[in-house]
Amino acid sequence: MEEVTKKHFYNHTGPNTDPTCHLCQIRSFKTHEKIPISIRNTVDGEVLNPNFRFIDHSVIGKGVLVADSSFRVGCDCEDDEECMYSSCQCLDEMAGGSDEELDDDTVPHKPRRKRFAYHSRGAKAGLLRSRILEHSRDAIYECHDGCNCSRNCPNRVVERGRTVPLQIFRTEDRGWGVRCPLPLRKGQFVDRYLGEIITSEEADRRRQASSLAQRKDVYLFALDKFSDPDSIDPLLAGPPREVDGEFMSGPTRFINHSCEPNMRIFARVGDHADKHIHDLALFAIRDIKPNEELTFDYVDGAEDLDSDAHDPAKVKEMTKCLCGSEKCRGFLW
Repeated sequence: MEEVTKKHFYNHTGPNTDPTCHLCQIRSFKTHEKIPISIRNTVDGEVLNPNFRFIDHSVIGKGVLVADSSFRVGCDCEDDEECMYSSCQCLDEMAGGSDEELDDDTVPHKPRRKRFAYHSRGAKAGLLRSRILEHSRDAIYECHDGCNCSRNCPNRVVERGRTVPLQIFRTEDRGWGVRCPLPLRKGQFVDRYLGEIITSEEADRRRQASSLAQRKDVYLFALDKFSDPDSIDPLLAGPPREVDGEFMSGPTRFINHSCEPNMRIFARVGDHADKHIHDLALFAIRDIKPNEELTFDYVDGAEDLDSDAHDPAKVKEMTKCLCGSEKCRGFLW
């Protein structure tokens, strides 16, 4: 029997649970029966770090301010159609779509222009539109539980959460990885990157405390999509918050880097008052086969890696990349 399951199998069957057991933590999630998370190691005897805890939502850390309830707002659309075609407040900052993107819809009269990021009907329903997936780094704006529209509103993809099972598995040469036993389609939402949301000061403190600061950066992601020193919102004008997934997170924490990834992270906004703690949502950027390892680019958008890689003084301080892809840049940072 694999070491990753032995403790749970012999001690925590039936009603018995242990809050320190990773399989017990996973089993406690409401989604476990229909879209489980599993752990598999057929390579060696390694188990997950016992100090790690699975969570199904991000945790607000000490010193992180959340928006006051008086600033929170959702759309007052009368129905989901109004969200789609009319003046949904959630989409005030979302770029409009184009008429050619309506080819999956049945439109009896003159085509109407959709504003949100997802296809709503037909074979592509729920998938991210190509204009966002391939040509934009804009944030995704969604309706949320503070809105008047229904839970079935087509503009609530990330809001409804993960819909596919995921497996954390032991790779041959890069530690743990993640895969999905089902095929994933281009533009499909996979899951969010979760963790403890902390201040920038706390993030720097943890980097300094880490035995290898660059290793800590594997787990820290800055929520800086809307950071602006000139913003009238003090939560956006200051240093960005960061998400630390090293010791508390979901399965996406174990996804490996690739310089030629099959997923990308997008900033997702629900309530506009929470821009400073927006979601990090992972979407497939191409069709992914069942059990193909899931990857994303840890430094997506970085521009100075190539020049640094040719500087001998900097190379010795850089973290070597092990992705093995044809487009491998050689270093993470």
